[in-house]
Amino acid sequence: MENLDSIASHIRNNFTAKNAARDKALERSRSLTRLCANSIRATHRDERDQARALLSEAKEIVKAIRVDLEHYPDLYHAGYTQDALKEFAEANVVLALVADEPLPDPDSLGVEYAAYLNGLGEAASEMRRRILDIIRHDHSSEAERLLEAMDEVYNLLVTIDYPDAITGGLRRTTDLVRGVTERTRGDLTMSLRQQQLQESLKKFEKTK
Repeated sequence: MENLDSIASHIRNNFTAKNAARDKALERSRSLTRLCANSIRATHRDERDQARALLSEAKEIVKAIRVDLEHYPDLYHAGYTQDALKEFAEANVVLALVADEPLPDPDSLGVEYAAYLNGLGEAASEMRRRILDIIRHDHSSEAERLLEAMDEVYNLLVTIDYPDAITGGLRRTTDLVRGVTERTRGDLTMSLRQQQLQESLKKFEKTK
């Protein structure tokens, strides 16, 4: 028992360092989530330079989180950390979809695959907002392009057939994407029919 005090001291030092790392990770995760939300907002406003600047700042936080938690994998894979990384993936995918650019891959973003897939699903759902904004003004091929992207994301997610413990609850995200995509398809179809009706009425008026 002579070494009990030294064992306890070592454990306390470890817990103190780990607790400090946890507190810092929580703070960084909150900052990351806020930056990503602002980036998505800027993307929807077509302020793409601002969106990219926010994502660049967010990328530095992602790197810092990985470094800070290198020796604490349980903290890195904790819910609050992975949720923030999911938001980072979502914000990057939203910008890519809206700008019609190649999708960023999870390795280049520095996020876990489960976080990426869930972020991909939430980005697809976010396209409903973009499409509704488009069809408020008029039906366009851009709305159809984004709906097709939503379809492609859903068609991918539905093939990821692994337990939720592996995918971070991806099945729920997939179900949400399906519902949002179908509602958006209905809204877009209705918008197109209304546009066609208006065009037919205009033609009819000209023939009178």
